[in-house]
Amino acid sequence: MRLKLLETTDPRVYDDAVRNMPITSALQGWGYGEARRVLGQTPMRYLIADEAGRTVGALQLLRKRLVPGFSTLYAPRGPALESLDLLPAVAEAIKAVAKPTDAILKIEPPVPLPAEEGSEIPESYGPFRRAESEQPEHTILADLGRSEDELFAGLHSMARRNVRTAQKLGVVAGRDDDFDAFWEIFTATNERAKLGAYPRAYYETLLREGNAHGGEAYIVLSRHQGKALAGGFFLGMGAGTYYLFGGSVRDDRVDEAGKPLKDSKAPDAFYWNAMLDAKQRGYTLFDFWGIPRILDEEKHSFGVFKMKLKFSEQRAWYPAYDLPLNAAAPAIVKALRWRKTQNNKRKRGSAEDVL
Repeated sequence: MRLKLLETTDPRVYDDAVRNMPITSALQGWGYGEARRVLGQTPMRYLIADEAGRTVGALQLLRKRLVPGFSTLYAPRGPALESLDLLPAVAEAIKAVAKPTDAILKIEPPVPLPAEEGSEIPESYGPFRRAESEQPEHTILADLGRSEDELFAGLHSMARRNVRTAQKLGVVAGRDDDFDAFWEIFTATNERAKLGAYPRAYYETLLREGNAHGGEAYIVLSRHQGKALAGGFFLGMGAGTYYLFGGSVRDDRVDEAGKPLKDSKAPDAFYWNAMLDAKQRGYTLFDFWGIPRILDEEKHSFGVFKMKLKFSEQRAWYPAYDLPLNAAAPAIVKALRWRKTQNNKRKRGSAEDVL
């Protein structure tokens, strides 16, 4: 089968195609590309058409300049497709629109693979070969198609207990327009864990543009006595919503006698109410986002993993695949890995990735 990429500049037409594909992700949405533009990356959007002119997919490519004379192409959690069987033909179609300076194409097919012992991950799709992912490769998912009672019964006993405690203490969690409160939580978490972050304008753009054309970007905060203690940033499209950024802050408040307030379990309330909010708005897939590849109790990411695991035990993989586009590809891959290692050492004093 031969496919053709039809470039589009119409956000509504493009997002409609992304939203309606059975294999899709909000990171293929128009708004995500606009946020990446803030980082100096150039988004390009295409409808994928078959020989009869029928739309069988949608593709957002980000062109990222490296050194003068070279760039990479990247489809964040994409492409959106009717079937993974189309990927070999997609590769040929992308070659037809790639520039001579594009050295590598990276895709991340948005089909979660069970992270169970014995599960096999394909090493290739046609000319695409298994490679290092840019988005977190490992995640935890929750099926929101069950009833609220079934969802709650499926939580770890500690999560159920903490959610009830938060309710008794008057914690309120839900959608919130207070970006400054989210930013304070997110910044404090990043500084505490030495995670690093993009400029504030990136998140503000994603919040604005993620809502503008057919997707949904929103913030959920968990508050105790009015103070935001935990929260996160979500990007939704189609059947799925994705918890991309967030965290919590320590509650150092005291009561009238000067004693520390009882732990309000605000993070647990945040996760549970974010799941309920997504379910009530029609989402059936809740992606908790990144968890560690290798579990290490000394790393901040282990605590994050244990927290998310209390709310769902459905672990999954989103493997990535590369397609070399010119002879410089192997050297570019090595250089990018070296640069990532150096950034890790500078930010956290370790060559290891966060996840």
